[in-house]
Amino acid sequence: MAKQREPKLTAGEKAKVTWYVARMAKRGVAGEHVYQRDLERKVDRILDGARDREERGGKTRK
Repeated sequence: MAKQREPKLTAGEKAKVTWYVARMAKRGVAGEHVYQRDLERKVDRILDGARDREERGGKTRK
């Protein structure tokens, strides 16, 4: 499996990823077998959106 490059994140994207990672950590404290895939998908979607934005070459949404 090839590792994808990490995109440059906006401040809002960084805040969202930080929030989701903190929630994952909190769930991790509850136990090893706690479901976290929903949060992982949200982080993946943010990273995919940032990659798409970089490919378009801009920061704006349209």
